Amino acid sequence: MRVAATQLPLPAISPPRRRRRAQHAPPAAAPRTPPGALSAILRSRVIACLRAEDGVTALQAAHAAVRGGVTVFHAPLLLLTYVPYCSVGGRDVDSGSAGGDAGFTLFLCKVVEDLCRSYPSLTFGVGTVLNAADARKAIGAGAQFLMSPGTVMEILHDLEESKVHYIPGVLTPTEVLSACSAGAEVVKVYPVSVMGGEVYMSALKKPFPHVPMVASQGIQIGSIKGYVEAGASAVVLSDAIFDKELMRKGKFSEISELASLATFEALQSIK
Repeated sequence: MRVAATQLPLPAISPPRRRRRAQHAPPAAAPRTPPGALSAILRSRVIACLRAEDGVTALQAAHAAVRGGVTVFHAPLLLLTYVPYCSVGGRDVDSGSAGGDAGFTLFLCKVVEDLCRSYPSLTFGVGTVLNAADARKAIGAGAQFLMSPGTVMEILHDLEESKVHYIPGVLTPTEVLSACSAGAEVVKVYPVSVMGGEVYMSALKKPFPHVPMVASQGIQIGSIKGYVEAGASAVVLSDAIFDKELMRKGKFSEISELASLATFEALQSIK
């Protein structure tokens, strides 16, 4: 029996398949630029820890170190709170008699103001900050970064969105993990020299190659290169630049020479 062609079922015709465009991965996000103070620390590799018997000596020593090439300073909180009477920037300041927060803030403001007026590119921080109240005082006075011998979680959380950078102190892998998990971008290894110096720095850095570490305590100028090679992103130098005897005798030109040598060693360690 013949069947009309029009009655034959037509094969189903699938619509033409569109070629799927290759899925390109979204561009990788640009690496985050470190905050101003942190960037300055990583460039300098030297944080000069300013200690002095009085405010006049502190300022003269700071100026001498800047002339030697130092660009990043930090002063211990206790020094700034209890430094004796002095004249800063032509204005008499007594951090003790002014009383409490007002005295601290007034003195520190004048120190920062004097140094930054003379050297606009200077980065200034406050160290040995042990609680959130002291952190607020230091920030109010103009500190651009804060450092502690340990990790103060309240400070770390308070400054999470702040332009002021907080560098907590650590000593063990557990403390590094704890600080970084809480948001720290850089840590200070303290006290590093009594734990083995460069050897300890190298051992602590190995599990955390991505974490910038600042080595602190008992470091000499001749050790800068060794610490950098061991993984330190920067070192804190105190007596190595601000030699107690030179400070006592007012030999600030020699302090400038020590600062120049320290900055030269830091520069050589980068190469």
